[in-house]
Amino acid sequence: MRRLSSICAMRKQAQAWRDSGLSIALVPTMGALHAGHAALMRRARRLADRVVVSVFVNPIQFGPREDLAQYPRTAKRDAALCRDMGVDAIFFPSVADMYAADHSVFVEETALSRTLCGRTRSGHFRGVCTVVLKLFNIVQPHFAVFGQKDAQQVAVVRRMARDLNCPVRILVVPTVRESDGLALSSRNARLTPAERAVAPALWRALQAARRLCRSKRCSPPAVRKEMEAVLRAYGRTIAIEYIEMAEPRTLRPVQTVGRGTLIALAARIGTVRLIDNVVV
Repeated sequence: MRRLSSICAMRKQAQAWRDSGLSIALVPTMGALHAGHAALMRRARRLADRVVVSVFVNPIQFGPREDLAQYPRTAKRDAALCRDMGVDAIFFPSVADMYAADHSVFVEETALSRTLCGRTRSGHFRGVCTVVLKLFNIVQPHFAVFGQKDAQQVAVVRRMARDLNCPVRILVVPTVRESDGLALSSRNARLTPAERAVAPALWRALQAARRLCRSKRCSPPAVRKEMEAVLRAYGRTIAIEYIEMAEPRTLRPVQTVGRGTLIALAARIGTVRLIDNVVV
């Protein structure tokens, strides 16, 4: 496995692979890799001749009161997991390499990014689109693999790739969960033991909603009430940020919840913000 830290070296390697007729799959990450990322790598391995994992904690997708400084950074462990998964190259660019001191160009999606998490995370998806497009330009992938847990990010990146004619196919891998249903996330490590015991309630709320909608078509208020009942059983331990039902690709709100509807929620447990979703 090659470990590349400069944009020049990554571009040179990607171009050499392309010149040899090899396909490339990119798994963009912010590090602190876990079994969920390993699932993305396995999918990438099946798709392409060469797999690149980027590890970059992107500062411009964090708001001023968000957890950039606390975000876990585990470079040695990340490299070991990538090696074990048969990754061909791990790309560790620096912030200085990715963003010039006077950088002033951003990529902004202006519809899908304004709902769900976008309501409270101003500028977040502008940061996501900017860094993902930069990675597409550097790594030159044929495929890019993302996780279903970040459903809004997937929708936004797909729209960006479509509207900007990026020659990259976007693939989505189902959410990987702990045995108690908690979606794997790098932020889970920041939960205290007591908070970790409560966190699977998000999955239980989503399961309750899915059961309700499997038996009949439901209204969003009815689904929201069902989920709130599960979460509010924990009192003030869980602070609900949103519970929304939408069409997965457009994120438009739905009038009735049925097959194919995205049910998404965000909540805070202590200081940790968690997101999760299911598609009915």
